[in-house]
Amino acid sequence: MVDILFIGKTKQASISVPVGTTLLDAAKESGVDWNYACTRGTCARCRCLIEEGREYVSEVTDAEWNRMEEEEFEQGYRLSCQVVAEADGFIRAVHKPYF
Repeated sequence: MVDILFIGKTKQASISVPVGTTLLDAAKESGVDWNYACTRGTCARCRCLIEEGREYVSEVTDAEWNRMEEEEFEQGYRLSCQVVAEADGFIRAVHKPYF
């Protein structure tokens, strides 16, 4: 199981999910205020900063490369609809959309 702490705009929530779950699906399940529109990586409304646990998530996807800059990935920014929890551990993600 992957333990995730989500920090949204006005509230935060913790949840445990199975490996293979996207961060967006976990955020929706947790009930935290996490904005999204497309779930395909094009709108970037689900952009987040992974403050802890980057080693437990999937590599950057083509959809993310098409929408974001390399510097953002280096800082820990990702699109939560594209990020898959790939190993047991702890992830701390903060919702950081562009708008």
